[in-house]
Amino acid sequence: MKRFLISIVLLLGSAIMTFSQVLDRDRSKYAVNNFAEDDKYTMLQPYETVSVKEPKGRKVKNIIFMIGDGMGLEQISAAWVCNGGKLNLDNFTNVGIQRTYSANKLVTDSAAAGTALATGHKTDNGMISMTPDTVAVKSLAEEAMEKGKRTGAAVTCRVNDATPAVFFSHSASRKNQEDIVEQMAGSGVYFLSGGGTKFWRDREDGKDISEDVKARGYSYVETKEDLMAVENGPVIALMDTYELKPSLDRGDILPASVTKALELLDNRKGFFLMIEGSMIDDGGHDNKAGHTMEEIFDFDRTLGIVLEWAAKDGQTLVIVTADHATGGMTLLGGSIDEKRIRVNYSTTGHNGIALPVFAWGPHSEDFVGIYENTELSDRIRALIR
Repeated sequence: MKRFLISIVLLLGSAIMTFSQVLDRDRSKYAVNNFAEDDKYTMLQPYETVSVKEPKGRKVKNIIFMIGDGMGLEQISAAWVCNGGKLNLDNFTNVGIQRTYSANKLVTDSAAAGTALATGHKTDNGMISMTPDTVAVKSLAEEAMEKGKRTGAAVTCRVNDATPAVFFSHSASRKNQEDIVEQMAGSGVYFLSGGGTKFWRDREDGKDISEDVKARGYSYVETKEDLMAVENGPVIALMDTYELKPSLDRGDILPASVTKALELLDNRKGFFLMIEGSMIDDGGHDNKAGHTMEEIFDFDRTLGIVLEWAAKDGQTLVIVTADHATGGMTLLGGSIDEKRIRVNYSTTGHNGIALPVFAWGPHSEDFVGIYENTELSDRIRALIR
């Protein structure tokens, strides 16, 4: 009897300790109250998707390049289940596959993958639009500017992070954050939104790049409300110190920013716009299914806005892909009707699996097939005219 009572006391003590640990955890809203089960997620507020008709014309005036950072087919599949078996991505009928390895690693980072997508050149991990021997190579955005087009980027990370940086700067290391900002400020970019005020106004070198861009004729703003009030470009909108907040906290900043970008970039000669769902990657690194899903939903809602705009325009090519997948996610179970998933993660890092490429609009059939990430860039470059 005494031994039995001791066992009961020990079990109760263990249960109390476990409960205490659960209470002490950061109760992320992304885990839908499964505070110790970040491998599960149930979507509580599914959204309606759009249905658009692809234009029949052949002219490509505008190019919108959407990159889901860390968004592999496994993340897309899980998001599709959570939204009840539908995504705006379902509008795409022309789909290809791109390989992602870098010049020095089988598993790429965002800098090398972004460089391949932006320039058509493989490089070493960590490098920004330079070859491994540090030769700067021209990006799609720079090509577009040379052709007289406006260019822009709307992201949820700091604007000088790897993916946006590769389109508007060149560096031997993605860590050269302040130098990258100076290059971006002088690049001629017409629209830039995201986070990162720390690297523009509170720099180690004492410079205030926000004042520099104002002197060049930019509207420089730091809130979504001020961005929405801007009537003419060029504009730089930095709405947080580093990265923007997670999607459920930041609200509709990305879709609102993209709506404003489309308004300001539209012109007779056309434009090139890169949109990144930057924080899908964060959810993968943290092995939090809910965080990953909510970031994809934000990205996919933004895609719906892009597709409706492009359908009306009739001369806009939309490309959606990723730089790499993150987390080694496997979809193990769930329910489409109940909008829930159960997943497993094999890593907190990136993986080397090939990625889908979705193309919509004029010349979208050019992107069907299996190819290198560099060739994806080359196929886009061929349509910048």
